[in-house]
Amino acid sequence: MENRKKLGAILIGVVLALQTAGCGKTEPPVNGGSTQNDIPASEETGQSSVGAQGNTSGKISDEDLQQSEMTDAENTENTGESKVLVAYFTAGENSDVDVVSSASVTTVDGEAKGRLRAVADMIQAQTGGTLFSIQTSVDYPGDGGALIDYAAEEQEEDARPELTSHIENPDDYDVIFVGYPTWWYDMPQALYSFFDEYDFSGKTIIPFNVHNGSRFSGTIETIQDLEPDAEVITDGFTVSERDVAGAAGDVADWLGGLGY
Repeated sequence: MENRKKLGAILIGVVLALQTAGCGKTEPPVNGGSTQNDIPASEETGQSSVGAQGNTSGKISDEDLQQSEMTDAENTENTGESKVLVAYFTAGENSDVDVVSSASVTTVDGEAKGRLRAVADMIQAQTGGTLFSIQTSVDYPGDGGALIDYAAEEQEEDARPELTSHIENPDDYDVIFVGYPTWWYDMPQALYSFFDEYDFSGKTIIPFNVHNGSRFSGTIETIQDLEPDAEVITDGFTVSERDVAGAAGDVADWLGGLGY
């Protein structure tokens, strides 16, 4: 009898111990996370709490970092060095006299320079393009009257003056500004040599011009004929030779209209 009482007491003790252990146990939280009071507000509203980088840790993964670097490289490429060339022909840099003595010179900010060079400088300053002077083997007369007569002879002969300057890596440029004076209602024959030498297919050509009353005089259409596979902008810039020195504002407005 006494043994049965001891055995019964032991069994009761074991049962009580098991019940006490069960009362101290905590159920695991639902969804492997927090209890209801710990749910982030973003989850309560149905919005994702995952950040822009695609993780919740606040750290940028190697994949995200690589993607960011690729995007930065693309942005650098899109906004990198200019692909603009500013080519021009002026008799003042192809003359049998020095530039200051040439008939095709103007003075800008106290500096004497060829009129086309003056406009080219204005374009270069706003576009960041590369300047290129179209040079020939011809020494054009410095005297105005003699220059006019020489230009007429070149046109009559349909001459192609030999070019002594050449564009380095022409394929590097997407946009070609081309500047020239109007001689006898046409481009100087040196421009025909220039367009004969270069195939600007797929590129954009933007003419600019200095004149003495005849403006472009059909030369834009001539460029279109010479470069049929290029996009030739018909809204070129033309200015009277008398107004070149003060043309910077007009050049800036024109370039602004073209998106520069």
